[in-house]
Amino acid sequence: MIQHVWEVARASKRVAQTLVATDDAAIRDVVNEFGGQAVMTSTEFESGSDRVAWVAAELGAGPDSIVINLQGDEPLLAPEALDALVQVLEQNPDAQMATLAVKKSGDEELHNPNVVKVVFGRSGEALYFSRAPLRSGSGFFFKHIGVYAFRYAALQSFCRLEPSPLEQVERLEQLRALQNGFTIQVIPIAEDTVAVDLPGDIALVEQVLKMRTEERHP
Repeated sequence: MIQHVWEVARASKRVAQTLVATDDAAIRDVVNEFGGQAVMTSTEFESGSDRVAWVAAELGAGPDSIVINLQGDEPLLAPEALDALVQVLEQNPDAQMATLAVKKSGDEELHNPNVVKVVFGRSGEALYFSRAPLRSGSGFFFKHIGVYAFRYAALQSFCRLEPSPLEQVERLEQLRALQNGFTIQVIPIAEDTVAVDLPGDIALVEQVLKMRTEERHP
């Protein structure tokens, strides 16, 4: 799965460098085996954002550098989605963060607390994220896809903040950013993805990957 995610990042036209940040030697060894580059980090980081912020600092990133936090559980994400994240921060100097969403309908996902919902304004700025039902219009909602692009300076500022009350209630880290006045640009993408959040998701992801391989090599 890590290799698939690595390949997604490498296929992006706007991502200049791809690293796997991990505190697990077994993951590091797997990454080295398939020719990737891994960076070992402390086991004391509480979130992926903290881990990514540390790596970016070690690499000497400038304040306006764009850093993407792509978790290792998104093997089906399209490289074009990463391109869109970088592009929106390049084109919107006031935006500190950017993330992804996909338009959905149907009550099952709407009422599923494992599916995070987001609402955003006309200019694309996030208004709120929730695990509870959160409609964006009549008959549809936007499912949040938990991939983030940060300006480096914003990432470091974010990681220095204490967890916020809304973050603790919803168990959603991005609410810390909103509650502290950060601007999060939400980019709607056309195609949904399947993150591996539960063991049962693995079979579904494998099925999709198999179908894609068969389409490329009939």
